[in-house]
Amino acid sequence: MTVARRNIEIKCRCSNLDIVLQKARALGAADQGVLRQKDTFFAAPRARLKLRELGDRAELISYRRGDSTEARASDYVVLPIPDPQATIALLEHALGSCGVVRKTRRLFLHRHTRIHLDEVEGLGTFVELETVLSDIPEEEGRRELAEIALGLG
Repeated sequence: MTVARRNIEIKCRCSNLDIVLQKARALGAADQGVLRQKDTFFAAPRARLKLRELGDRAELISYRRGDSTEARASDYVVLPIPDPQATIALLEHALGSCGVVRKTRRLFLHRHTRIHLDEVEGLGTFVELETVLSDIPEEEGRRELAEIALGLG
């Protein structure tokens, strides 16, 4: 059974990921290594829908969030996918695809927040912060996100 989850997130362009990497380490964030991701997006009518391939595994992610440049709530559901190519073919047939995004992501974890340092093919470099609200209220999550964003500059 899949369960809807919620986080608070913010994403911004970053001209120097090395500086942010050093600041993440200074905060005490735990380095989780490098991930190579391929996201295929689909034309879903009620939410954003992507199939994320992560090397030896894949997951279908449906999420709803505003298009603000400020911190915003995101409600999402994640489903493991055993056969990503067949699933992509089915979803393209049913919904149509909206594009593919390939990225190299350096992941850090700090308290309830995932710190993503992203190099996105054709788009540039970004920092994304996602504070997961499974164990904390939204107001506390927003404070944590703001504190970490400030610490990372």
